[in-house]
Amino acid sequence: MSTIEVKNPDGTAGRSVELPGEIFAQQVNIPLMHQVVIAQQAAGRQGTHATKTRGQVRGGGKKPYRQKGTGRARQGSIRAPQFTGGGTVHGPQPRDYTQRTPKKMKAAALRGALSDRANHGRVHVISEFLPEDVTTKRTQTALKALHQITTARRVLVVLAHADQHNRLALRNVPEVHILNATQVNTYDVLRSDDVIFTESGYEEFLAHAAGASKGKEDEQ
Repeated sequence: MSTIEVKNPDGTAGRSVELPGEIFAQQVNIPLMHQVVIAQQAAGRQGTHATKTRGQVRGGGKKPYRQKGTGRARQGSIRAPQFTGGGTVHGPQPRDYTQRTPKKMKAAALRGALSDRANHGRVHVISEFLPEDVTTKRTQTALKALHQITTARRVLVVLAHADQHNRLALRNVPEVHILNATQVNTYDVLRSDDVIFTESGYEEFLAHAAGASKGKEDEQ
């Protein structure tokens, strides 16, 4: 079990917190993380794409020309697939792209992603980005604290669920993606260069992870 310093908004080091080995020091399984990320992206697809078959295209009820004697192939409708404006053969139809991913796989992939970031020194903890008494220039103040830790192009900030003060200060920053402590997932960790927890968000994340682990043990 390793430790990490909790940074203050001015960049100075405060106390240290532990990084539990069962979360931040696990083996990185790339195929597993890939499978979980693909499943998460697939679950986000709406699946509302649709094309019309010849039975759904409007018009075409009249036979375009007589059956015999024209020298042309027989046709029953101008809405057949070979005609412009006709139906589509085997086109996309509404469907559910959701893939079944066991909870244990999701948890293991998340542990692997966090371990990878921790191994490269990309997991940080800050006491807070913005003191409660600051009411003006909140985004500027929060950005100054953020840049004391990292200047990465993509940063995942993990906040406690009730922390609206820091959320409002950082919500419009393009390089920052904000998640609640209970929403941390493999995809968002991997697409971010650095992961920054607020101290309250880190404690809430560990409590949530411990609760999930206890639930699995009870199921077994």
